[in-house]
Amino acid sequence: MKKLLLIIFLLILIAGAYLGWTFLGPATGFKEDTKFLYIKTDSADKSAIMQTIKQGDYIHNLKAFQWLANQMKYWNSIKPGKYKIDKGESMLTIIRRLRNGQQTPVDLVITRIRTKENFARLIAGKFEIDSTNMISFLNNADSMANYGVTPETAMTVVLPNTYTYFWNTKPENIYKKLYDESQKFWDDARKEKATQKGLSSQQAYILASIIEEETNAKTDKPNIASVYLNRIKINMPLQADPTVKFALKDFGIKRILHKHLEVESPYNTYRNLGLPPGPVTTPSQETINAVLDSPPTDYIYFVANSDFSGTHIFTTNYNDHLKFARQYQQELNRLDSTRKAKQGVN
Repeated sequence: MKKLLLIIFLLILIAGAYLGWTFLGPATGFKEDTKFLYIKTDSADKSAIMQTIKQGDYIHNLKAFQWLANQMKYWNSIKPGKYKIDKGESMLTIIRRLRNGQQTPVDLVITRIRTKENFARLIAGKFEIDSTNMISFLNNADSMANYGVTPETAMTVVLPNTYTYFWNTKPENIYKKLYDESQKFWDDARKEKATQKGLSSQQAYILASIIEEETNAKTDKPNIASVYLNRIKINMPLQADPTVKFALKDFGIKRILHKHLEVESPYNTYRNLGLPPGPVTTPSQETINAVLDSPPTDYIYFVANSDFSGTHIFTTNYNDHLKFARQYQQELNRLDSTRKAKQGVN
């Protein structure tokens, strides 16, 4: 009898050890250090999840995983999202994470984005939603009215920065966070500075977007802002090359030619007075501040410096502007000739 009890005890011990190893030991089947399990909102059911786990080789013992998930009532509380799974994690740990909805945060890094379409593609590459849904949201006048913008000015709430979300965040919630951060940036002091320049916060953003595309020279940005503000005051077209590139949706143009200036678009500031209807890129906070803190000047013109330093020469009259523009053009032609000669030799 004692021998039988001992055998039963050993069997129970072995079974317990096996179950413990199955549910508490390493359960992953993949070779990578980390994999992400994506549970989609429109297919957050037992069958779809088990199929995904099988195809991705997330768990090596599917039957045990399904049994434990049943016992833990996971299938009654499925939460869509992006979940990080590390190699060697246990079934218990993984199922608890899924059941509790402990998603892996997604960082949305915004730098320079020129169009809503590019923005939507960036979103689609990071989140569950596709670019079509994001564009539809941005182009919906009623949706944008909730944030005090229009489809044309929708991007004026997008400030370059890093924003953290969950993978299954909806378009309106992605946008609302950007809007909320924008509202923090546009404090009373900045709004007052914009008003003193005769601008709304959206107009200041649009002007900054043009300057962002004009130059990387930090010291020149305030003076370029001054030039454009002066042109607006005297009812002179901005004649900003970045707006023409935006109108043509061709950002690889090196030189703006007369044929480019013929484009029919509200963004062509050679043909239309004032600011374009929306931004031509997402300007940095530094560039927006350069607009708000731009000095009062008499400058009406600026041209790239012929030393190709990236800086500009600012002038108050057209004759001086033409002189420096010719210098720049001559130097540019000289460099082109030198380059072509070298290519001919090669």
